[in-house]
Amino acid sequence: MKLVLFDIDGTLLRTDGAGRRAMEYALHRVFGVRGDPAYHYDGKTDRQITREQMRWAGVPDADIDRRMDDVFACYTERLAAELADGAEQAILLPGVEPLLARLAEEAPVTLGLLTGNIEAGARQKLKAVNLAWEQFLVNAFGSDHELRPMLPAVAQRRAEALLGRQIPGDRMVIIGDTPADIHCGRSLNVRAIGVATGRYTVPELASHAPTAVFPTLHDTEAVVEAILA
Repeated sequence: MKLVLFDIDGTLLRTDGAGRRAMEYALHRVFGVRGDPAYHYDGKTDRQITREQMRWAGVPDADIDRRMDDVFACYTERLAAELADGAEQAILLPGVEPLLARLAEEAPVTLGLLTGNIEAGARQKLKAVNLAWEQFLVNAFGSDHELRPMLPAVAQRRAEALLGRQIPGDRMVIIGDTPADIHCGRSLNVRAIGVATGRYTVPELASHAPTAVFPTLHDTEAVVEAILA
């Protein structure tokens, strides 16, 4: 049994900054400030981004908590507009479709998502690149917990409930483009595979000791071999 969990941004697809623009728009609409322009979003959950950006702006945590849902309501509305603004706004990354199709042929494999996106944002982004939502049976989102290292346990519990069996951490694989993806499941002994289609290079990801690291997901059989090892 393998539970294979994919990150979204920088791993399955890219959106040419649409997510960041939508978030900054929402933060400005709700709190009147966009946050630190030098802040890196990659590897963070949407809840974490909201909190850290508004803390930087001096907003108290109580106010952040009170208006978090307002931010996400505004964000999802704006994200839809951003993603509709030309075909180039959302691009499926190399090798993704063949890899998902190949993994679907492996009976022991259950596919899922492990992403910092809130669920509504994740749905919008996958729809924008015509990836079928239904193929991802077990998911954990940034709307489930603010801290990414808590998400593998969320996915594990959901997989066990769906499949009716225990899923040890070493039967789980996380595929992502940031060090945060590599490290987030280590408390459960989850294996991680890095892919350098985001901000980090192959050597930079390799320095965090993933099970494997690839420049892209284009080499289907090599990635499948690493997943099933």
